[in-house]
Amino acid sequence: MEFACLDLEGVLIPEVWIHFAERTGIEELRLTTRDLPDYDVLMRRRLDILEREGLGLREIQEVIGGMQPLEGAAECLDWLRERFEVVILSDTFYEFAEPFMRQLGWPTLLCHSLDVDAEGVIRDYRLRIDDPKRRAVRALRDLNFRTIATGDSYNDTSMLEEAHAGILFRPPQNVIDEFPQYPVATSYEQLRAEFSRASLRDL
Repeated sequence: MEFACLDLEGVLIPEVWIHFAERTGIEELRLTTRDLPDYDVLMRRRLDILEREGLGLREIQEVIGGMQPLEGAAECLDWLRERFEVVILSDTFYEFAEPFMRQLGWPTLLCHSLDVDAEGVIRDYRLRIDDPKRRAVRALRDLNFRTIATGDSYNDTSMLEEAHAGILFRPPQNVIDEFPQYPVATSYEQLRAEFSRASLRDL
């Protein structure tokens, strides 16, 4: 049995923080894990900006409410689910992800949570566990499952490293340059081909 382990943002859905930055005009919020490898530094920066600008969960959810999965993502996910056990390993938050999960047919998602006060102010974020993507893939391997992982950012490379096979999907050039050991797919057709190539079964 093989597991397909997918990142969410950049692989199946657009980058939420980039869209929020475009809607609010706050360029500082455009930074993602494609730019900064330290997730805690990135999130602390985001929370500071939200506090400074007086923005909270409601404003972010309003932007998310108008977003859709990437074109072709649902079809690719359906293809994967017919051939693999699929789990989405993401550094997003359940408070952000629900509308997308509904549109994608409620796939299994493991991500994080936000601490939000009664006024909707995001006070903090809570990781499920340290280095969650790597440890989730390692746990599947410990259960004797074969794993194939795909993502686009610095924070995905630990699960690509831990998996039996890793694939970069539409990564920025800086990630390609730093992790040349992984094949790069720039379309869902190529991503399906890379999964077929990495699988031990005849797909």
